[in-house]
Amino acid sequence: MRVWLIFKILLHPIRYAQDRIDAWVMARVRRQPGPVVITRNRVYILPTRFGYFFAFMLLIMLLGAMNYSNSMAFMLTFLLAGIGLVCMHHTHANLAHLQLRTGHCEPVFAGETAHFEIRVDNPAAHARYSLALSWPKEEALAQPADVAARASGVLLLSLPATRRGWLQARVFSLSTEYPLGLFHAWTWAELDMQCLVFPRPAAAGHAPPSGAGHGGLASSERSGQDEFAGLRSYRRGDTPRSIHWKSFPKLPQPMVKQFADTLEQELWLDWSALGHLDTEARLSQLTRWVLDAEAGRRAYGLRLPGTVIAPGRGDAHRFRCLKALALHGTPP
Repeated sequence: MRVWLIFKILLHPIRYAQDRIDAWVMARVRRQPGPVVITRNRVYILPTRFGYFFAFMLLIMLLGAMNYSNSMAFMLTFLLAGIGLVCMHHTHANLAHLQLRTGHCEPVFAGETAHFEIRVDNPAAHARYSLALSWPKEEALAQPADVAARASGVLLLSLPATRRGWLQARVFSLSTEYPLGLFHAWTWAELDMQCLVFPRPAAAGHAPPSGAGHGGLASSERSGQDEFAGLRSYRRGDTPRSIHWKSFPKLPQPMVKQFADTLEQELWLDWSALGHLDTEARLSQLTRWVLDAEAGRRAYGLRLPGTVIAPGRGDAHRFRCLKALALHGTPP
């Protein structure tokens, strides 16, 4: 084991050093509601592979300058070394004093990808460049973005949603390699963020059974503004507005316009109607029925063990039903 550790240090010194630092730091990261202020002592920095190559090149140049006692070679070596030190300062300062806040996270269905919004506030009078958010060990997938001076930017973190319920965001890093890519600076944070994951909808085509609720159409006749249904004899109390004046000269008595108002009966989506399925399959099928009922603009209610949602429709009602399905049987 010790031989393998020595071999790992010699083969990947940069990765080993960063892993050791990350393990030490992550043990001290605490979940916070935000905002999180990135102070200078929370920013960690190491050379990149190009930075190590740059340092090795400077060492070769210095040895050559010393061997030939060439003052111009000394000047060039020290000039490049100074540029490297200035670059290290700017890389570190590019993260210092930024603030991280939680953003919005749209609910998703199981099997989709959740997108967590992180708001990055830049209170400084200068812009910050090439900022990247990533989960641990996924820095290569991060997409850098810039944040203007005294402004805010929104960066996204994506996480697969494999199961229903609340999906908690993990520890993430904010990093940069601005301006020359010679140094990699990063910090760790964990914001109190979560995304609601709805059950995966079942395949379409399975309609609710008759025992799951009542559905259909009924019509009631009244005088109103809906679909025209014919004429009837005038009765005391009918408004002059409802009289069919065109037929008045041809008939011995006034006729009144009659309208048919189409009424849709309420649809109940019942847990007990799916007794032949297991828990997750029931939730999946009920999710499909909720989506289909909403798409068909039907009033629907939901019955779950311990939960009854009265019939309704609309985005708020749909969200309430899907949330009840997502959190069914999960700890509060």
